[in-house]
Amino acid sequence: MGTQMTGDGERLFSDAMIGDAYGTASIAAILAPFFVGLIADRFFSTERILCVLHLVGAAILFYLSRSSSPSFLWWGLIFYFLAYMPTLALTNSISFHHLDNPTQSFPKVRVFGTIGWIVAGVLIGSLRHAEGEYGLKFDEIFGLPVDWGMGAAAQKGSSVEATSIPMFIAVVAQIVLGLYCLLLPHTPPPNAGKKPTLGEILGLEALSLMRQPAFLIFVVGSFLICIPLQFYYTFTNMFLNELAVEGAATKMTYGQVSEIFFMILMPFFFARLGVKWMLLIGMLAWTLRYILFAFGNVESGMWMLYLGIVLHGICYDFFFVTGQIYVDNKAPAHVRAAAQGFLALVTLGLGLFVGSIISGRVVQHYTMSGESAHDWHAIWMVPAMMAGIVMILFAVLFKETKESSVTSNS
Repeated sequence: MGTQMTGDGERLFSDAMIGDAYGTASIAAILAPFFVGLIADRFFSTERILCVLHLVGAAILFYLSRSSSPSFLWWGLIFYFLAYMPTLALTNSISFHHLDNPTQSFPKVRVFGTIGWIVAGVLIGSLRHAEGEYGLKFDEIFGLPVDWGMGAAAQKGSSVEATSIPMFIAVVAQIVLGLYCLLLPHTPPPNAGKKPTLGEILGLEALSLMRQPAFLIFVVGSFLICIPLQFYYTFTNMFLNELAVEGAATKMTYGQVSEIFFMILMPFFFARLGVKWMLLIGMLAWTLRYILFAFGNVESGMWMLYLGIVLHGICYDFFFVTGQIYVDNKAPAHVRAAAQGFLALVTLGLGLFVGSIISGRVVQHYTMSGESAHDWHAIWMVPAMMAGIVMILFAVLFKETKESSVTSNS
């Protein structure tokens, strides 16, 4: 979407607006627990509410694909993610409800989400505009405003990444997904008749764990590291396209491939390194990734770009997955769900939201002539230094030992 919002010519969206647009997902992540806790978990079967949310989201996304208004885009994304974000928790809920052995079976199911991400990236990165007798002209067939009002040239053979076509493909995919949800096994509302408290909804029951110095440092460190993380999610595709990397969206999926690989190796590393070193390696990977992006190019430095992308497996698994395991091990059984919700609120909500605001303004600050090029070396060094500082502080302050942090869930 960042690439789409920049276009190829005079544009309506500043880099700060791009950051703000990506921040809408974090705002919705903060608000989504209210919807799940107050409505979805009490009044509707899970498969039906999933169907409704996806179809509503598809309708909103369709109108967004046809609009070039900055204010309409921001508010539209807010409503879109308010419909989408609750589906993440609801999908997990329906899985855990019906799987016989969720601990063993859920990872095998969840990996298809990563595979789906890869398929989407390969599809978008491979599509090209075509003209003539044998070409599909998406804009004419579907009536799409391909340039989205920003002067993005839709020349024969050019990538569709700077157009509204990827958003329209997402609309079709979400309609199919919404209808497919009706085929899922019936799952009655798990908390029908119960009156949840605000603490249960936001996971605030886990605040008692903050009295433990190690857990407090972990939560603060998780929040701080998510700020530089958002630079990658918001601006990598724009960065690669600006450097004229062929099939940027497809090449970004190499990160998801490495994610699957390192997910398989997680138990091996966990048993030998422990929580602290796993988290530190994850933070180091984020720092190294941004340094590689800062010095990489499409000529002699292309290997740096590839390595920076492939590091995603370590960046994500060693930090996010390890963090979730750490919380599950530290929290007593009766507050584990609340603790995971609290971690999501701090990271995916607050941390990435602050990162969206900061990243957009940093990229805008380093815009070069004509607002069509950026000083990417300077841009990527900012999150590199931020992640490096957090890593050093975490290494010094986090005192949890391997023996005390990796415990049994029983």
